[in-house]
Amino acid sequence: MRIDIITIFPELFKNIFNYSIIKRAQEKKIVNINIHNLRDYSINKQKSVDDYQFGGGSGMVMNIQPIYDCIKKLENERTYDEIIYLTPDGEQLKQSHCNKLSLDKNLILLCGHYKGIDHRIRENIITKEISIGDYVITGGEMAAWILSDSIIRLIPGVISDETSALSDSFQDNMLAPPIYTRPSKYNEWEVPKILLSGDPIKIEKWREEQAIKRTTKLRPDLLK
Repeated sequence: MRIDIITIFPELFKNIFNYSIIKRAQEKKIVNINIHNLRDYSINKQKSVDDYQFGGGSGMVMNIQPIYDCIKKLENERTYDEIIYLTPDGEQLKQSHCNKLSLDKNLILLCGHYKGIDHRIRENIITKEISIGDYVITGGEMAAWILSDSIIRLIPGVISDETSALSDSFQDNMLAPPIYTRPSKYNEWEVPKILLSGDPIKIEKWREEQAIKRTTKLRPDLLK
């Protein structure tokens, strides 16, 4: 998979992808992450990429020209499955989105800033708009990190035990069951005896029951 991230702050990505699973995925050449500085596509000497809103109002808007030129340059080099804009008013990110996007070959992630981007880009260029939650952060960079990580970890070969991702929370619209490790008793707190039984059928049944119980209590909306 190739992921192209468009941002006005490329330095924010210098280290974030150089650790853990994402680093190994790049070393294995399973994923190729490329960061593009939107200011390189500005047509003025100041390298500005924003301007005042038509009609007045507070806050600046990201210009149409640099975004269009950057995306078109990338599209001239390859075909993209999705061009994604990270925005608070996009569709809220769910595990099902991550599962689907992990099957794609080429993705563009556009990080918004200021009041957002010229709406003509959203109407004519963007193919998918994603939000990481009902709140506003300074820019789309953190959202791009989260989306990239949630996608990459699902690609075959990235996680050594590929079945691990299948038991994560939100797969099958369920929260994961409780998990424990050694020691089996600590400060009088004991691990459920069923997990020490060595009976895989009973253990799996217990985990399914616990997943339903936790989801019903903490996220009943998922069961709908």
